[in-house]
Amino acid sequence: MTTYLLAGGGTAGHVNPLLAVADALRARDPEAEVLVLGTREGLEARLVPERGYELLFVDKVPFPRRPNKAAAAFPARFRRAVAQVRAHLTERDVDVVVGFGGYASAPAYVAARRERVPFIVHEANARPGLANVLGARRAAGVGVAFEGTPLKRSRVVGMPLRREIVTLDRAAARAEAAGYFGLDPSKPVLLVFGGSLGALRLNEAFGEGYGRAWRDVLDAGWQLLHVTGERSELADPGVAGYAVRRYVDRMDLAFALADVVVSRAGAATVSELSALGIPTAYVPYAVGNGEQALNASSAVRAGAAILVPDAEFTGDRVRSEILPLLADEGRRDAMTAAAASVGTRNGTENVVAMIDEALRG
Repeated sequence: MTTYLLAGGGTAGHVNPLLAVADALRARDPEAEVLVLGTREGLEARLVPERGYELLFVDKVPFPRRPNKAAAAFPARFRRAVAQVRAHLTERDVDVVVGFGGYASAPAYVAARRERVPFIVHEANARPGLANVLGARRAAGVGVAFEGTPLKRSRVVGMPLRREIVTLDRAAARAEAAGYFGLDPSKPVLLVFGGSLGALRLNEAFGEGYGRAWRDVLDAGWQLLHVTGERSELADPGVAGYAVRRYVDRMDLAFALADVVVSRAGAATVSELSALGIPTAYVPYAVGNGEQALNASSAVRAGAAILVPDAEFTGDRVRSEILPLLADEGRRDAMTAAAASVGTRNGTENVVAMIDEALRG
């Protein structure tokens, strides 16, 4: 029996691909033991047990960014975290470690090397995190979601995606999706969303009381599905053809209905939309180290998407750039075709193949 330890967490961007791979390993071999390593503070503390996997804990030890008291305590705290993982590896007789980034991954890579357990690294973002930069130097294999990600010895394997996205037949699900959101399946739909908490810039550009671009979308003969985010107080004008939702737990149906998308550019979002071939306008989140713009860059270069800087995304920009796209069917078809060069639904299988290579090697 093979025992796998999948390390990662903190955010959905780390947890979701980890769970996609875990599900694939369990489906392939129900007798295998699939364990997950994470912290008590991250999203994995809730999502992993809910999916039916045992979660082993490691202390959360952030890398120091500046010389201070926390930096002075870092070496001892990190050694303790590595020791915790080494104990898990030996007690559970782990055969291979798979890291997805986040606080759990760095000590997992060090512990695996010291215990001579092979490990592989998967990086979801075009700009890699520090844990994966360090882990890639000694890994048995390094997989990245996006072309051009600067990790040593890496190869593009794509993103392990949720099963409901991998198996989605958009045409077959369109009628169900239209009924779910109260829209007309015979009319085209623009989907706007910015993640579970929403995106203020997108909401202001389209929303009532702000840029009011929703009216222009409807005047162009399109419908609008606008996912505003759980914390949004954006008013719903209650107009036919404009569906406002705070949160959607069936994004597969939203994608089934979408003919064009306007969204942020998180790694999972870009990977899913590219895999599904939906023409997209990305408005990268401007806070952080610029990884969202980099995530979208391969799709933009391929012609599968356009990019609008966050500071420039207004109702007027929707009217000057998004509405012409809605009116140009030929351009949308070309964007869908271009997505085939950057999107894949086989990310999970590709990562599993890397795991098998590490076990054989």
